[in-house]
Amino acid sequence: MEMISIKSASEIEKMRSAGRLTAQARALAGSMIRPGVTTFEIDRAVRKFIESHGAKPSFLGYGGFPASICASVNEVVIHGIPSHEKLKEGDIVSIDVGAYLNGFHGDCAATFPCGAISQEAQRLIDVTKQSFFEGIQYARVGHRVSDVGHAIQQYVESHGYSVVREFVGHGVGRNMHEAPEVPNFGAAGHGARFQAGMVIAVEPMVCAGDWRVKVLKDKWTTVSADGSLTAHYENTILITGEGEPEILTDPGDGSGF
Repeated sequence: MEMISIKSASEIEKMRSAGRLTAQARALAGSMIRPGVTTFEIDRAVRKFIESHGAKPSFLGYGGFPASICASVNEVVIHGIPSHEKLKEGDIVSIDVGAYLNGFHGDCAATFPCGAISQEAQRLIDVTKQSFFEGIQYARVGHRVSDVGHAIQQYVESHGYSVVREFVGHGVGRNMHEAPEVPNFGAAGHGARFQAGMVIAVEPMVCAGDWRVKVLKDKWTTVSADGSLTAHYENTILITGEGEPEILTDPGDGSGF
């Protein structure tokens, strides 16, 4: 079983810097989303931004992934490859981004509207984001990893949506994916107990319809099997000794995340 790393005070400081930069990259991507723009253009801008701060895009080349962001539109849940196809009014676009700075990774995601979107699409985005906050209420010393996922699933399903099972959150640090896995579903009271200094990425992936997904021929693009709309929200968080977890992927400019 892979060991869960507990970060030192100096490592946490480096993770704050990586997290802040990653959140700023997510905000940049979100600010560019509008009808007529391509996700390829957004990817190029994000890569330039990350590299201009002396960091590397975590995703570029990771497992062979060809881009610096995952740009997942409408029924695409995660791992959408940026393309030259123009975004359309009413699309919803999930941007997932990571930055590697001073030996540590930040990882975060959010789903953004493209122009005016339907009430149903906005509700899906809102429920997905709020489910993250419902979950991290349990990201505290003494609770177990599955307590977070249980809270996320309860909240999502209470709104008539479903939680993806095949992909989960994870530890973050010197590697982008570390122990423990952090599912967004399941019974409470299982898995590792949270300890101060643990850093995890909590990332609910939510479908408006059924929770099943399929991976397309490019071996990356993951869509809802029934073609329903999907949304994604993620932050890298630190388990503190003081109760509330600290969100490391906060852009630090008061704009929210």
